[in-house]
Amino acid sequence: MTTAMRLKKLTEETDLEQYNDLLRYAFQVTEKQLLDYGWENEDIRQSKMPVLKKARVVGWFDQNRLASQFAVYPLKMNIFNRICRIGFITSVATYPEYTGLGLMSGLMRHSLEEMRQLGECLAILYPFSIPLYRHRGWEIISDKMSFRIKDNQLPRKIRAGGYVRRVETNHPDLMRLHNIFAAQTHGCLLRNELAWEEYWRWDVEDTTIAIYYDDQAVPTGYMVYLIKDNVMHIKEMIYLDTNAWKGLWKYISAHESMVDEVVGNNYSNESIAFWLEDSDIRETIRPYIMGRIVDVIQFLEQYRFADFQGGEELTLRVRDPFLEWNHQSFVVRISADGSVSVRPGESRHNVELDIGTLTTLLLSYKSPTCLYRMDRLKTDPGTLQLLERLIPSQKAYISDYI
Repeated sequence: MTTAMRLKKLTEETDLEQYNDLLRYAFQVTEKQLLDYGWENEDIRQSKMPVLKKARVVGWFDQNRLASQFAVYPLKMNIFNRICRIGFITSVATYPEYTGLGLMSGLMRHSLEEMRQLGECLAILYPFSIPLYRHRGWEIISDKMSFRIKDNQLPRKIRAGGYVRRVETNHPDLMRLHNIFAAQTHGCLLRNELAWEEYWRWDVEDTTIAIYYDDQAVPTGYMVYLIKDNVMHIKEMIYLDTNAWKGLWKYISAHESMVDEVVGNNYSNESIAFWLEDSDIRETIRPYIMGRIVDVIQFLEQYRFADFQGGEELTLRVRDPFLEWNHQSFVVRISADGSVSVRPGESRHNVELDIGTLTTLLLSYKSPTCLYRMDRLKTDPGTLQLLERLIPSQKAYISDYI
């Protein structure tokens, strides 16, 4: 790092061009991949450009030249029915001539410290390199499942009341329905104006939104899709109940004569094959979002444990070389009303693990027993049973890419 290197906050007025130039240079391969598969957009020729005035963006400057940058979008997430303030990390990029100087680590450290001060207890991101982020305390917390269904495999015997309507992107029922879904779904982000802007950023004019209304004309499900080259691409489908799922798939099947196949993404962590009459479809799964607890005490004090009786107590011996305030032992005590108190110290039920393992454990991506068998956490059999009882078993639904 040269002596002229300085860290400062980027602004829309003075740094937008350099910010966008660095993204365009660093993510040119990613942009080609976006064109080659998935949610196509023939107009993607410029890098993703978040609105600097709505995100917290910091960078290292070599004199007046931007060398490295790191952005945090402030959002809210449903974590087991507790709405928590989090940060979505994006636009992480460094010019190749500045790699190996610790610039990205410095920006990450600075941003995580700021998140801690603001009470944002969790950071999440879409990783360009899983090993790189694991080395700094991040771990996988959700998957993206993709499916491909031939036209002759679409369900034909679905009976569903209600009806489906195609609407505009700013339709109030769409926003309202997502808010209801997010309020009852672990891991779901509560989309603010900025998140909705990013949600639609890569979509073309032919993108369609279809909302399912039940027999009482109440919206209970929606899907966002695109039909191109005889293929229906489903970007997202959410439903509040089984009738909404049936109604939307009945609507999809009505396109049988228009498409050769239906492809899409599923973030519910549940295979859709079993739901279909012809289950011999192609489904794939890949890690999607990584997370990192920013402050263990802040996170645990907002956490909702499952099946507690009150008076449970255990010690989390956490390893976190990157953030020293997490690198210690914490006594966690759960009261009869479900409230959690955390203090440094020791108790008789001890669990040893690193910060990444703690993150994936508490967000329920992997069960305590699974992590124990993988040697990712160390404890005794009795404490392991206590963890199995206390940790909810629902995986996180995260569909946003920012």
